[in-house]
This record gives sequence, structure tokens and C-alpha cells, in this order.
Amino acid sequence: MLKQIIFTVMLLFSGIIFAQNGTTSPYSYFGAGELKFKGTAENRAMGGLSIYSDSIHLNLQNPAGVAKLKLVNFTLGASYKYVNQKTEITSTNATSTTLDYLAIGIPMGKFGASFGILPFTAVGYKLESDIDGETSRYTGTGGMNKVFLALAYSFTPDFSFGIDANYNFGNVEREIITSEEDIQLGIREFTKSDLLGFSFTFGAEYKKSINDYLEFTASTTYSPATRFTVKHERELSSVIISPTGYSTIDTREITLENSDIKFPSQFTLGAGIGSPKEWFVGIQYTNLKTSNFNDPTLNVSTVEFIDANKFRVGGFFVPNYNSLTSYWHRVVYRAGARYENNGINVRGEDINEFGISFGVGLPVGRLFSNINIGFELGSRGTTNNGLVKENFFNTFLSLSLNDRWFEKRYID
Repeated sequence: MLKQIIFTVMLLFSGIIFAQNGTTSPYSYFGAGELKFKGTAENRAMGGLSIYSDSIHLNLQNPAGVAKLKLVNFTLGASYKYVNQKTEITSTNATSTTLDYLAIGIPMGKFGASFGILPFTAVGYKLESDIDGETSRYTGTGGMNKVFLALAYSFTPDFSFGIDANYNFGNVEREIITSEEDIQLGIREFTKSDLLGFSFTFGAEYKKSINDYLEFTASTTYSPATRFTVKHERELSSVIISPTGYSTIDTREITLENSDIKFPSQFTLGAGIGSPKEWFVGIQYTNLKTSNFNDPTLNVSTVEFIDANKFRVGGFFVPNYNSLTSYWHRVVYRAGARYENNGINVRGEDINEFGISFGVGLPVGRLFSNINIGFELGSRGTTNNGLVKENFFNTFLSLSLNDRWFEKRYID
């Protein structure tokens, strides 16, 4: 029965995940958009920590973790974000609801495989500038999605290696409307960019028992730099500006050559210690070579791309995973924190991000299935030099369902 439910849900939500607009941040204006978190709600509740893998949860960040699965796992995640965006003189609120991932993992002895779909980047902004009587309104929507296939192998009980192949695609629509004071006619520039490319992630994981109670875990991933092909379409229009919007009176199509975007490499290293099925705590570092990012269509003199550095710490605690007398003793309690430099410097200010998170994993049904609920409080950016500071509250929810698909039956 679970197989039929899984495939029905995948069909229903595959269209939704491609059509959604996953951000309202003005910082999604730069590059290919805001880089989405590639991980489960369980990871996010631990500050984004991805170094821990087990036999009943799917690890979307490190492909080597798929080799640890003992049951077929289907996972689905969604989130809701409330954000207060403020400058030195004004403030506004925005919300967004997104489907974050849809994936399935399949154990195959020493091998493990997983596949699914999830957002890769998101663009969603509305900006306005007024300089010497000339007003410009900037609007952007869209982003990239990825379809992935991961394969992992356990060389020994302690060491596994995996590779994750991604097909990335999507489009970004950007509009600029420029008008001058006391002049009814304005200019509208509309650009649609279709993006397409492949990327890969290599991962390794090592687990070693220190004694009868403690286990050490180390994990690393590396994503080489890659190039995405971009096909552009542009229109220039004369528009009549009115208080309720604008109307187009003349449009001319502009021919643009296709271009490439160089997407930077990423390296992650983490380690932790814990007692299996009881508790775990770990720390993780990620370096993203954003300074090598290259988009020939982006020409903003006040923006500099720099290397992004991300630090995460988190863990979980289970009072008694096999308790028969208390449901809450079998609940997984998670918490974590993160500090990130997002890789862009605007008007001399680094755009940094901080968040603290916590959540619970609630057991449901048989075979260790669970519902995961988490929350995060954080901030990004600054109000210095006319920039925007975002204070946000995230709520995220996931289903992690387990089943046996390839069990040999001796009696039918």
C-alpha cells in the first residue's frame, strides 16, 4: 500500500515544486538567486548538520549516507517562512510556503541508492530606487530545480562512499521599469533566462566505535565547479505609467547570445561523537568558492562575490528509543545553531546569516517511521549603507516513512 501512496504523492507534488516561488529576499537579486538548503527537516533542526546518517532516515546532503539504509525510505518536506525586512527608515513583512524536497532511498545490501527532486536556487524580489527624480522598479521571480540520483557503497562496516548526480534546470524572469518625474512614458526591460546544467557531489563517511558506548563519526563532501548554459530572451517596451500599474504601447525584441554561468565548487567537512540510538553532537564547516562565480549578465559595481564560509553545530537526544511505557521517551529531540557568510559583499558590507533551531521527531506506525517538526529563528544582512536586514522565523515539517519492498516470502 505504501508503494502506491509514494508514487501518487510524487506525481502530485512534482508539478508544485517546479512552480513555486521559494523566497522573498532582496538578496536573491544577485547571481542565480538564493541558494536553497539541500537537506531534510531533521538536518535543519540540528542547525543544518548533515554528518549523521542512520538506517531509517535519508541523508540528502551526503550521498555516502545512503549506504546506511536498512529499509526503503520515502521522505517529503515543506516549510513556512515569516520574515521582517527592514531598512533604516522602513519595515515590511513577507511570507512564503515551499515544498522543500521529495525523495526515496532504497537499500541494496552493501549498496544504497536514492533519487528525488528539490529546489536548487530561488529568486523572488521587489526593489525600488529613486535617484534625482528617476524611479526604477526591479522585480524578479523563478529559480532552478534539481533532479538527483545518488549511489553509495559500503567498503567496510565503518567506511562508505557515494556520488550524487544532479540535473539542474529552471528559469528566472527579471523586470526593470524606469520612469522620470513628470514624464508619463517609461521604459520596461524584461529578461527571461533559461538555465540548464549538470553537477556532481562526492561524499564519504566514516564511523568507528570508540568503546561499548561511544561512536565517532567523520563526514566530507565535495562538489566540483560546473557551468550552466543560459539562454536569454529580452524585450524593451515603452509603457504608460499610472498609479495602478502600466500599459505597454510598443515592444521590441532584443537578440541576446547564449552564455554560461560558472557555478562555484563546495567542500564540507564535519565530525561528531555520540552513543548510537541515544545522543549525538557534531560540528561542520563548509567552504563555497563564491569568489569564482561568474555571470556575464550581472554588472553591478557595488557587489563583490567572496568565498562563503558556513559553520554549523548541533545534535539530538533520545531518552529511550525502545521504551514501552512512555511515548515521549521515544521522541527524538534536536537542536542546533549556524553562522554563515553568504558569499556576497554589497556596498562594502558582508551579508552574514545566523540561526538557531530546534525540533522533534515523532514516531508513527511501524518500522520506525516518523513525523519531524522544527523551528528556526535567525537574521540575515544589515541596515548599514541603505541595505536590508531580515529577521525570520521558519517552520518546517517532514514525513519520513519506512517500508520493506524486497522481502522474500517463504509462505504466501
